[in-house]
Amino acid sequence: MSIKEAERLFIAGGESKEVRQKYNSLETKDEFVEAAKADGYDFNVEDLNAALKASGDSFESYGNPRKRSIWWF
Repeated sequence: MSIKEAERLFIAGGESKEVRQKYNSLETKDEFVEAAKADGYDFNVEDLNAALKASGDSFESYGNPRKRSIWWF
């Protein structure tokens, strides 16, 4: 498991509106990680938290439709 894998998903979301829409709709970090694993990413909640902390991003969502400020453009 790896922080780099979480960062790879953040980059993929920055490049793809479809990825952002899929992951922005998930409520919890556990759901987020499970969806990521199903999509071939290998990280856990602790890795996700570490990647968010290192980047200074927050997992919180806002708006309608839901959005997160974790995606790297």
